[in-house]
Amino acid sequence: MLSRARAAVGHGRQATPLDAWPAASAGDIVVDATASEEVAAAHARWLAQGVHVVTANKLGNGTALARARQIGGIVASGVARYGDAATVGAGLPLLSSIRALAAGGDHIHSIEGVLSGSLAWLFQRFDGSQPFSACVREAMAAGYTEPDPRIDLSGEDVRRKLLILARAAGMALEAEQVQVESLVPPALAALPAGAPDTGLAQLDAPLQDALRQANGQGLKLCFVGRVDAQGARVGLRALPADHPLAGGRGTDNRVAIHSDRYREQPLLIQGPGAGAEVTAAALLDDVLGIVNR
Repeated sequence: MLSRARAAVGHGRQATPLDAWPAASAGDIVVDATASEEVAAAHARWLAQGVHVVTANKLGNGTALARARQIGGIVASGVARYGDAATVGAGLPLLSSIRALAAGGDHIHSIEGVLSGSLAWLFQRFDGSQPFSACVREAMAAGYTEPDPRIDLSGEDVRRKLLILARAAGMALEAEQVQVESLVPPALAALPAGAPDTGLAQLDAPLQDALRQANGQGLKLCFVGRVDAQGARVGLRALPADHPLAGGRGTDNRVAIHSDRYREQPLLIQGPGAGAEVTAAALLDDVLGIVNR
């Protein structure tokens, strides 16, 4: 199998024209490390041709339900395999655990988590001693955010990750069913690409107020995605210090799963949820899993 595996790898955060990629044939492995809609739209076609896909691109299973169902149907037929561990949690055993619970007959009642490494870092760092915008600039300089931090601050990245987790649990959730409370005010959202830094100060007053209120009640600010029988939502929450999601440090993702088996105390999965090294390791693990099988 190893001699037949050729990986066509897309790098970077910008769209990668497919005509620049090597042609793939049955038995090959395509590794999609892009954030490209064009590349994600080709996942189902590659799978149907017998080409395995390993991806960190959330636009495959994290957008339209019809696309996710198409990918899942092809994979279920056994034509090719789809390695997507890197799409959520940078390779933490989130998807594998949820899929194993569902396959074993467990009923998952809710999934909630701090799903963005960049937002986890920001709200760990933000203590009121400096404006929130200064923390955002620190995160940008450290490479924790997208080049345009509004992508992280809008909650769209968390929405996609929550959709992927919910669908892995068997919940047929459309993207539009996830309520997202963006941190980005309309005036900041309206700035052209490449110029958000000039408007980051618009974040400071509302988030300073939110921090003050949370501190006054002994609570901690966390940006959380949650799905349960009442619906799906993404946004800023003030949590008690002993809440399962209030721990962690740095860019840690922290996910709590309540199910029939984990009714009183949730299954908690935590670890680094951002970074090139852990993401690359997750992609390599999925590639080796396909090759060795």
